[in-house]
Amino acid sequence: MDNWLMISIVICSFCLFLSFVMAVVRLAIGPTLADRVVALDLIAFITIGSIALYTLYSGQMALLDIAITLGLVAFLGTIAFARLIAKQSGKG
Repeated sequence: MDNWLMISIVICSFCLFLSFVMAVVRLAIGPTLADRVVALDLIAFITIGSIALYTLYSGQMALLDIAITLGLVAFLGTIAFARLIAKQSGKG
């Protein structure tokens, strides 16, 4: 593996970890349910990014199927939470 690719993977791993920590903080102290839903969705997509990054590192392309499936599940979960919030506010 090239040196520049390894450096890029380390930098991206650090950035993903930092954004994960900030999303967990928002999930814990989010003032509204919508803030918590967005933070949970962000955590799911950070996980997808981490899986994709590990795929680059390891070379196992089968892990991309897991990332795609997680993306679909996260999308459907976000839609379900949005419908729940809309019903609770009386708009749906």
